Amino acid sequence: MQAELEEAVGLAEAIALNVVAAQVIAVRKARPGTLLGTGQLDQLAALVKEHDAALVVIDGAVSPIQQRNLEKALEAKVIDRTGLVLEIFGERAQTREGTLQVELAHLMYQQSRLVRSWTHLERQRGGFGFLGGPGETQIETDRRLIRERIAKLRRELEDVRRTRALHRQRRQRAPYPVVALVGYTNAGKSTLFNKVAGAEVMAKDLLFATLDPTMRAIRLGREDKVILSDTVGFISNLPTQLVAAFRATLEEVIEADIILHVRDVSHPDSEAQKADVLRVLEELGVLDDDGPTLVEVLNKVDLLPVEERDAVLAQAARHKDVVAVSALTGEGLDTLRERLADQLYAHARLHEIEVDQADGRRIAWLYSHGDVIGRHDGETHVRLQVRLSPAEFGRYQQLR
Repeated sequence: MQAELEEAVGLAEAIALNVVAAQVIAVRKARPGTLLGTGQLDQLAALVKEHDAALVVIDGAVSPIQQRNLEKALEAKVIDRTGLVLEIFGERAQTREGTLQVELAHLMYQQSRLVRSWTHLERQRGGFGFLGGPGETQIETDRRLIRERIAKLRRELEDVRRTRALHRQRRQRAPYPVVALVGYTNAGKSTLFNKVAGAEVMAKDLLFATLDPTMRAIRLGREDKVILSDTVGFISNLPTQLVAAFRATLEEVIEADIILHVRDVSHPDSEAQKADVLRVLEELGVLDDDGPTLVEVLNKVDLLPVEERDAVLAQAARHKDVVAVSALTGEGLDTLRERLADQLYAHARLHEIEVDQADGRRIAWLYSHGDVIGRHDGETHVRLQVRLSPAEFGRYQQLR
């Protein structure tokens, strides 16, 4: 309970809210009208008044009716976990796609709450001469505007996703493996990404510091080129509509050859966080037998007491798919690069292939489907050193 409360406080602080009080309230049976019992509501109202709080965040799901009644009783704005996460996503989104996804998720959330204010929708659409026909109530106007905006956003998102699909096809034709970083929010993915890729991605001690996917081409040992992708962090109880709205953000994970599951092993709820991440990955279908290789990266070992640190290092030494690192200090990163290279080489082999100089089709195919690391041009033939996966080598042999 305490760890969940601390996470809720962290979510609030992620958008610079000043948290003046935080407490756990045991709700044995949720009241349909107010969620809380009368006595609990009175205590909370007194706490809000004592601190002159303008906002109350409830770390759970609150129905529209409960939200309205709570706001009347507490005389303060009330938002639930979904609303808070949406606010964070809205502040973090940088790319066109991320902004569209945030707005779509926000409108789907508002749609169930029949928000009466329509001025924000008017601004988004560039303004109207009038807002509805004769006799149309404000609620009906809200519903219609939200439906129209959602339909428009979905069309725009499809255009963005088609563009992303084309980019993925280009990467597949220039067959560089994709390594995707996933993990619980604040596990240190962006710090690790920056260390490995030499990039400058926002990496702060904040929940959801990264929202939009970021990619960099890097080289591992033995001349391997790899596309490294940083993704949005997961949290427990992430609302279904948010997972769906951010499907495109997670497409890099679905398409990845290797998934690095970055864990904060210094966190008291590290195992529970691991279970939350694996649950989402399972829902995405990436844990199937034919899915990407999963490598567990035990991060922040520099924060562990000596005995726990030794146990984590011993665990990593026993398992080839587990690596212990400190993204902050750089400890273990050389080992991580070696493990990545080994995993890639486990699926691709180096072939020396001789092709007739005039056979431009085969030469082009090898360049587009393999990693050509050496070439010698003779008078009549070209000798290529090409790294191909077993499947691609089989396809090459079938060429006519």
